[in-house]
This record gives sequence, C-alpha cells and structure tokens, in this order.
Amino acid sequence: MAYRFSNHTKEGPLKNIVGQSPAIQRIKDLILQVADTDLSVVIYGESGVGKEVVARALYACSHRSRGPFVKVNCAAIPGDLLESELFGYERGAFTGAERSKPGKFEIANGGVIFLDEIGDMPLSLQSKMLQVLQDQEFCRLGGQREIKVDVWVISATNHDLEKDVEEGKFRQDLYYRLGVIKIYIPPLRERKEDIPLLCDYFARLYSQKYGLNGFEVPRYLIELFMKYHWPGNVRELENYIKRLAVLGDFEEVEREILRFSKALSPVEKTLPVEDEFLRKIAFELARAEQGSFTFKEIKKRVLALVEKKLIDIVLKQTDGNKRQAAHILGISYKALLYKIREFEEMDL
Repeated sequence: MAYRFSNHTKEGPLKNIVGQSPAIQRIKDLILQVADTDLSVVIYGESGVGKEVVARALYACSHRSRGPFVKVNCAAIPGDLLESELFGYERGAFTGAERSKPGKFEIANGGVIFLDEIGDMPLSLQSKMLQVLQDQEFCRLGGQREIKVDVWVISATNHDLEKDVEEGKFRQDLYYRLGVIKIYIPPLRERKEDIPLLCDYFARLYSQKYGLNGFEVPRYLIELFMKYHWPGNVRELENYIKRLAVLGDFEEVEREILRFSKALSPVEKTLPVEDEFLRKIAFELARAEQGSFTFKEIKKRVLALVEKKLIDIVLKQTDGNKRQAAHILGISYKALLYKIREFEEMDL
C-alpha cells in the first residue's frame, strides 16, 4: 500500500514544483507575482533542491515562454572561456577563432538566460556582466559593434553572496543588480511534509517514462524516507525513486537508508547545517559502511571531495583565477581544468 494523491500540484507552468509546505507555497506565489516583471532574480539553495526547476517555472509563467531558455553553468566553464561563451567572439579574436560565434546572451534574445552557479563567476568578468545587465548591450570578443539584446536574467547559487561581497569575492553592485528578487529554496530536510507528494510525483513520472503499470512507493519506505536527512535533497530522492522503478529493489533501498541514517545520526548532531562539505564526507563514509560500493569507488569519491574543497579554497584566494590557482596548487592549468570537469561529472 502506498500513499496516493491527486491534483497535488497546479496544472500548467507550476506543475513541476511539487509540495504543500509553506515554503513551497510561498515560492509558487512569488513566481506568479514576478514572472512578467523582468526583474532580475537570484535563486538560493543547496545542491539538489531544484533551483533550475524554479528557474524554468519562472520562464514558463512569463510572457517570454515562447522565446529561448538558455542555461549557462558558470562553475563548469573555465573563467578564461566563460566570457566568450557568454558574449561570443568574432573571427580572429584569438588563436583558433576561425569563424564568428554568437554568445549565450545573443542566443537568449527575447527569452531567458539562466546563470547557474553565479557565485563561481570570476571577479574579473563580473564588471562586464554588470554593464550588460545595466545596458542590455555588449560587444563580442574582438568586435567593435554593440549588440543590443532583450534578455531576462535569472541566476542561481549555493553561495552566501552577501558573505562573498563582504569578503571581496563578489562585486557589491553586481549583487544588487542581480538580486532584485531573491528566492530561497529550503533543503528537503526542512520540508519533509513534501516527501510523500514528491514520491508520488516521481513514481508517476517514471512509470510513464519506462512503461510501468501500477508502480508505487510502498508506504513503509515513504515513512522511512520521512525520517531520513536527505543530504542530496530532492535530486537524491528522485534517484532513489528512479532506481526503485527500474530495479524494484525495495528491501535493498530500505537497508541503505537505515544504514545511512544510523551512520550519519551522530555526525548530524554535531555538524552545523551549512557545513555541506563534512556532510558529504560523512555520507560517503556511510555508503562504505553499507557495503554495496567497493572500497576503491568510495576512496575515489572521498579523495575527490577533499581535492575539490582544497581547489575551492585556492580559487577563492585567487578570485577565480584558475591559472594562478594551478600554480599555487603545483599542478598544470590543464590538470586543474580536468579535475573541475571530473568533479562536475561526479556530481560533487
């Protein structure tokens, strides 16, 4: 027997924002209020809470929904390439530029550009970003012609931008220009009343996708999910439901959740909620204790987490300058870029 729900979300643009918690209701109301204003929006929240889902809902509710939705992950693109990615370049602008190429802002003209992980944008690029937001015009790299665009800018970050501004890591004027409207998505552990609705939503989604008939999440698993802390937030829950739909390994998932909860509960009592790094380390160690992953796999992920944390620290010290960070770390620039891409692929 599983929990059953119907009409638990509004049909239309808000249908993918699932939940009945006060926080989710406030987010839905705010989306409807600001969707047609073109006011810059910053969406805050931990990794996996659904920041892109909210960004797409803003887009879908707006008059720009017939235009493009263009996503740029500012953390996944090296700083020296991000400018050309955003603003494009002319032929001959640099070695290898054999033809002109439009940037993401041009492609997004008439629609929305979604700047994911805006807190990782290099300080050196932030001044140009501010100018584009103010004037809605820019030049391609190597170009002289001013290009005018009509773009709604929506950003997202897991950084505390106010703290970054205080520490000189993010421009104060850009912070105010980007964040006219602020939307905060709380972690799943702070809105557990949404878990049954999310289970039902994902169960129906993957039943349709994989052609399954009558797939439901058992009630005992949902009750167990309600007690779990969800370090990976909604993305982690979705992956579990997807796995259950495909493999049907209900007992194995139950054992995993119980082991994770037992291994992490002492750590949860001592860690501050915002200490995501230590939470992730604890989670990987819990997976090792559970025994369904090889020692080699867990070791690789834990070492990668430590490496990522060290690289993040050095990048903050160098204001996002990856070449300088690579020098400090004692590795080549290409090796640093490879590691950053690897962290992205590992979803760390």
